[in-house]
Amino acid sequence: MEALIVFLLQAVLISFSGVMAPGPLTAVVLAAGVRSRHAGARVALGHGAVEFPLILILVAGVGDLLESERLRIGIGLAGGAFLVFMGVQMVRSLRGPSHPANRYGGTNPMWSGIVLSAGNPYFLLWWATVGLTLASRALELGVLALGLFAIAHWLCDLVWLETLSVASFKGSKLLGERNQRIVLIICALALLFFGAMFIHAAAAQWIGRFG
Repeated sequence: MEALIVFLLQAVLISFSGVMAPGPLTAVVLAAGVRSRHAGARVALGHGAVEFPLILILVAGVGDLLESERLRIGIGLAGGAFLVFMGVQMVRSLRGPSHPANRYGGTNPMWSGIVLSAGNPYFLLWWATVGLTLASRALELGVLALGLFAIAHWLCDLVWLETLSVASFKGSKLLGERNQRIVLIICALALLFFGAMFIHAAAAQWIGRFG
């Protein structure tokens, strides 16, 4: 039992270090939080819909598949394109005199969590390396330990993303319409940046490998 507790504490610390790193999910949650207090929880549900099956796939022995260069290139291009699309849609939604929180008709938060997780090559690479190591260590302690690890890791996502959306929602009530627009523009630019970064990295990898 002591070994399990120590492992779970280590897993939570490592998980939070990855969860709190700024990324596409952060930008989406902050933007969606302007109009929905619990957008973070819905994004976390979508994220978990990808993450839990992925953990089972990894421990089943196909972790090497996620390290496939061709797969990472494809995921990077597709995920980058989707991020750019979301960023453009967010900017377009801010046109006109309507209140930005009402005009932002972004993708359903849960669906965003699914697509942005499955389409993020860095998320998959983390699970193919750090995540696979943690899942393997958990499995050595038993199936129960693996289940507890998966739940603990997802709870880290849930707590952090929900905290961001609640903070965004409360802040939007104090910012006023003009500053809300600025926040959403910053989030849109972040999505465009990450999308361009994903596409650039995938294209460079493609040229270096197959060019």
